[in-house]
Amino acid sequence: MLAFKYISLHYIKYFLIILIALVVFMVGLDYMEHAEELSKSANLLLIYLVYKSFFAIEMLLPLALVFAMITTKIFLIRSNALVSLYSLGYSRVDVLRPFVAVSTSIIVVFIALHALPSFSRADEFSNNIRKNAQYLSPTRDLFFTYKGQYIYFSKMLPLQQTAEGIRVFTVKNNSLHKVLVAKKATYRDGYWHIKKADIITKPDDLSFASLGIKVQESKNLNILKDFRPKMLDQVYEGKVNFTIKDAIDAIILLDGQNINTSSIKSALYKIFIYPLFVPCLVVIIFFFVPISVRFLNVSLFSFGAILSTLLVWGVLFMFIELANNKTISSEIGVIMPVSILFLIAIRQWRKYRLVTS
Repeated sequence: MLAFKYISLHYIKYFLIILIALVVFMVGLDYMEHAEELSKSANLLLIYLVYKSFFAIEMLLPLALVFAMITTKIFLIRSNALVSLYSLGYSRVDVLRPFVAVSTSIIVVFIALHALPSFSRADEFSNNIRKNAQYLSPTRDLFFTYKGQYIYFSKMLPLQQTAEGIRVFTVKNNSLHKVLVAKKATYRDGYWHIKKADIITKPDDLSFASLGIKVQESKNLNILKDFRPKMLDQVYEGKVNFTIKDAIDAIILLDGQNINTSSIKSALYKIFIYPLFVPCLVVIIFFFVPISVRFLNVSLFSFGAILSTLLVWGVLFMFIELANNKTISSEIGVIMPVSILFLIAIRQWRKYRLVTS
C-alpha cells in the first residue's frame, strides 16, 4: 500500500506538470497564430482561450498520461527507488498496478467530461468566437429528411432554440403534395412549435376540372418530435463533436429513418474506446524498461518511448479521421487498433505475472 501511494503521487505530479506544459504550449501557439483575427473584447478573448484549453486537454491528455508514466519510471530508476522496491519483495506487476489504476481512473473522468458540451464541442466554440465573435454561430440553409418529409430551415439558432424560414415538403405517390411555409419555429416540450403557418396543398388531379392549389392558414402546429436544435446542428451539418447524450439520442432517433449513422457511432467510439489505448500502452512500454540505470541508456530509451507513443497516437488519430469521413468503418478505425493494443498488453501482463509469481 505504501509503494502504491508513493508511485501514484509521483505519477499524478508528473502527469499534471506535463499536461499543463503541453496545454500552455498548444494554446500559446494558437494564440500567436490567430491573435489578429480575435475580437478585442477581453471577455471573448478569455472565453476563446478557455475553450482552446479544453480542446487542448481533449487532444493531449492521453499523451500526457503515457509521457508521465515514462517520466515516473525514469525517476524511479535514477533514484534507485525501483531497485529498492524490488528488493523489498515487490514484483514488476506490483509496481505497474499504480500506473494502470491511476491512468484508468483519469481516463474514466476524461470520458465523463464528454457529457459536457463546453468540453466535447470546445474546438467548434473557439473557432466560432474567432470567426464570428460568438461561440454558437447560426446554421444556415439546413435541408434534411425526416419521417418521409423534407424540411428546410433558412436559419437556425441552436442556443436560442429557434429557426427561421421554415419549409416542410410532403410527398405523396412520388409527387409533391403539400408545402408548409412559416416564418419562425421554436423548440419546446420536445416539438418544434409554429404559431402561424400557411399550408399549400396541390390537388392530385391537375386537370382543368380540378379546384387548383389550395392555401390554408394554420396555427399552433407541432412538428419534428424530439429533434433537438443541437442534434440538428450536429447531425445534418456533418459535425462529429457530439456530447454523449446527443450522440446516443441521435442514433436512437435516426436508426429507424434509414439514415447512415456511422459518423455518430464513430464519435461514440472515439469517446468511449479510443482513450482506452492509454492504459494498454502504459502496460506495453512499462515492461521494456530495465530495472537499473546500469542497463539503461536513459536518453535513448526516452526518445524511443516518446517516439513510439507519438506514432501510436498519430496512427489512431488518423484512423479516427478516416472513420469520421466514412473512408473506413468505425469498427476498423477505432475498435480494432485499440483491441490489438489491449491483447498485446494482456499478453505482457500475464507473461510477467507468471514470471514473478
